[in-house]
Amino acid sequence: MGKKTSFLYLSEEDIIKAGALDYARCINVEEEIFTLLSEGDYVMGGDKHNSHGIMMKFPKESPFPNMPTDAPDRRFMAMPAYVGGRFNVAGQKWYGSNIINPGRGLPRSILMVMLNDADTCEPIALMSANLISSVRTGCVPAVATRYLANKSSSVCACIGAGPVSRACFDAIIIETKNLKELIVFDIVKEKANDFCKYASEKYNIKATAADSMEDAVKAADIVSVAASPIKPVELKNDWLKPGSILLLSGRGNVDEDYFSSANIVWDNTKMHEVYFDEHMALDEKDRFINGIGVQIYRMMYEGKLPPINEGTSLGDIIRGIKVGRRNEEERFCFIAGGMPVWDVGWGYDIYNKAKEMGIGTELKLWESPYLA
Repeated sequence: MGKKTSFLYLSEEDIIKAGALDYARCINVEEEIFTLLSEGDYVMGGDKHNSHGIMMKFPKESPFPNMPTDAPDRRFMAMPAYVGGRFNVAGQKWYGSNIINPGRGLPRSILMVMLNDADTCEPIALMSANLISSVRTGCVPAVATRYLANKSSSVCACIGAGPVSRACFDAIIIETKNLKELIVFDIVKEKANDFCKYASEKYNIKATAADSMEDAVKAADIVSVAASPIKPVELKNDWLKPGSILLLSGRGNVDEDYFSSANIVWDNTKMHEVYFDEHMALDEKDRFINGIGVQIYRMMYEGKLPPINEGTSLGDIIRGIKVGRRNEEERFCFIAGGMPVWDVGWGYDIYNKAKEMGIGTELKLWESPYLA
């Protein structure tokens, strides 16, 4: 007689009930995962166990009438990971993205997370993951804020006014007890104004939409970049004040002088080593064009910065292996490339809370496997 297998299905409404929007809890979970990354108690895809994921893009042209063709931000992506420690769970973030979806009343990307028993490989949960992804995306730079930002930081600039940028601010403000002002810049000022209205009503702080990116950045102690990757954000070294932290959750370029003088901290140097190698495998004209941190990769390739394996991961600072902020004048740049460990770990935490609360729908895979 084979073993019965079932798993828990969690809808978006279910995960909200189980605390998916609890930013403070998520920040602590992601901090815990940073320590596992530093210890090496995790696995991601690829031969080096550090691949971000596998992307499927459609061809630019197709003779098949039903096959989609390539377009900006048009892709499917599978992102597997194992997270160790108390989590001890395998899983995968899976999503498709189509930039025209909002015109259909849908999110640009539609995400799911599947969790599996790391030993038996049985599914244990399948859940809606748009909120899992957006919240953890905001909480990762918030962990960096906890450890690297000046405690006196009073002004935050958000570059980009979309849902991810809002999620970043919702998390960052938890870690900035002295924050008094938000400045938002977006190329669509109406969106920046909407963001400011949201923040001022929710947090009772001063919030203004800047007329230029320069105005926003020059005033800020904390600069959060989470804008569309289609048009990279271009910053200037002299805009970023002494003591500031630049949080790159989206692609942003800065003068080379900045990266030669600021302290660069990565979410995980080992994953960025794989990214760097993937860029090096491309034709020279195609290298270091797309992705968060590619400007730094190019400087490393040109010998202007030390290689990534000599760099600093945030988890190493959390564990006390490497030094973080030494004084109030240092500038920091935190690079968040995005990893499925965040989604799998946060999803597992939500799954356990849902079980505890009796939330979700149990779905049967089989009563007894036909082939065993």
